[in-house]
Amino acid sequence: MENDKPSGLIMIFGATGDLANRKLFPSIYRLFQKGKLNKFAVVGVARRPLTNEQFQENVKESLSDIAGGQDHAEEFASHFYYHSHDVTSSESYIQLKDIAGKLDAQYGLLGNRIFYLAMAPEFFGTIAEQIKAQGLSDTAGYKRLVIEKPFGHSFESAKELNEKIRTAFSEEEIYRIDHYLGKEMVQNIEVIRFSNAIFEPLWNSRYISNIQVTSSETLGVEERGRYYENSGALRDMVQNHLLQMVALLAMEPPIRLTDDEVRSEKVRALRSLRPVAKDEVKNYFVRGQYGPGSAGGKELPAYRDEHNVDSVSNTETFVAGKLLIDNFRWAGVPFYIRTGKRLEAKSTAIVVQFKDIPMNLYYGAEQVLNPNLLVIHIQPDEGITLHLNAKKAGKDIETTPITLTVSNNSIDRINTPEAYEKLLFDSMRGDATNFTHWDEVALSWKFVDSISEAWETEKDSSFPNYPSGSKGPECASELLKKDGHFWWPIEKLETGG
Repeated sequence: MENDKPSGLIMIFGATGDLANRKLFPSIYRLFQKGKLNKFAVVGVARRPLTNEQFQENVKESLSDIAGGQDHAEEFASHFYYHSHDVTSSESYIQLKDIAGKLDAQYGLLGNRIFYLAMAPEFFGTIAEQIKAQGLSDTAGYKRLVIEKPFGHSFESAKELNEKIRTAFSEEEIYRIDHYLGKEMVQNIEVIRFSNAIFEPLWNSRYISNIQVTSSETLGVEERGRYYENSGALRDMVQNHLLQMVALLAMEPPIRLTDDEVRSEKVRALRSLRPVAKDEVKNYFVRGQYGPGSAGGKELPAYRDEHNVDSVSNTETFVAGKLLIDNFRWAGVPFYIRTGKRLEAKSTAIVVQFKDIPMNLYYGAEQVLNPNLLVIHIQPDEGITLHLNAKKAGKDIETTPITLTVSNNSIDRINTPEAYEKLLFDSMRGDATNFTHWDEVALSWKFVDSISEAWETEKDSSFPNYPSGSKGPECASELLKKDGHFWWPIEKLETGG
């Protein structure tokens, strides 16, 4: 791993797109503002014809919502250069190589290069092959390819894409972004588990009843209808974000906190996932699609009425599932996951529900003890809440639920690095811990492929089966009810709720 003040040339393919403007430019700026970059330059690459000056104006405009975003904005933007580019043209890559060589010399970047692909995934393989063929990766320093999701559409398509990319970059040079892994509280899962003696000894089937991972959104598909029609919630959220969180929750303690060891344990956890056969999918997974509804006094359209969506679409906008991990630690403990659009609240949280105590001494007083819960709040709030039982004030021994809460919102939210800032910095430092290895991608796709194949061959006649602005389809509650469990209400997952 390189030092904590790295140097390098960042080439952003898709530099006029939404991701670059909303996330990447502001993230690089924060690193610059905090003095975390030594020497750097950025080449924006896209089809649109722009001059360097026009591109630099776009960069400065992207900083308008950042606190102190105009501080040294001119100096920052002066490090940005633009290349109008045809991804299929060899000549265009030769020109880009010439630009990179000049910037290496001008800024003293030692030949270090990050190739960031912030564009449509169908171009990933072509760009990687051209980078290799035209000598852009022939450099004295490091070379790294940073790729956004989706990484393929199925296991077979992901494998084909990976083989193309591997002709130009080794696995150690490929950084597959899952922006959830850059979130502060997702990274906190390891710390909560492995640095607290009160949790790790209890982190197993003897003490844990079930674990619930929820990622709900209030927004619909907005302008992403065409993409979503080919993806759905299963491929868009479960295959990557949710399974990554499950892997972090379920993995064994690594020998050391190095990228190789952490990712090796995540792979072992994903290998232990019980496969779901196509004829068994209905027993483990349910799906939903939002219909019309209302929220905040505003009428909301059905998914099938959204732009670029088929009027009889069978695409799921909600998924809930029960995962079982067949190893010694987790035998018999269900991991429940759910994700959906147009739900009543925006919340990503993990609930670890501990088993009831063997004997409730307070039954005689007709008291029902609440289960102990550890809640990890990921977004929009960040924090940890521990739900306990304590004595109610007074002479009688009566219990009352209490919560112990730590919230980043009230402590150091202002200093919490945004996910892309953290991941960009890690890619320049050579720390791949919070990026997904090919083995993780492959295992995740193999797991969800049988589910998507079952759903694609069987049209769901109940769609739409939940109104916009609701808790989701009733079938999601039935999934847990069969096991004697229930979903912890989304509104109670908020910090201190």
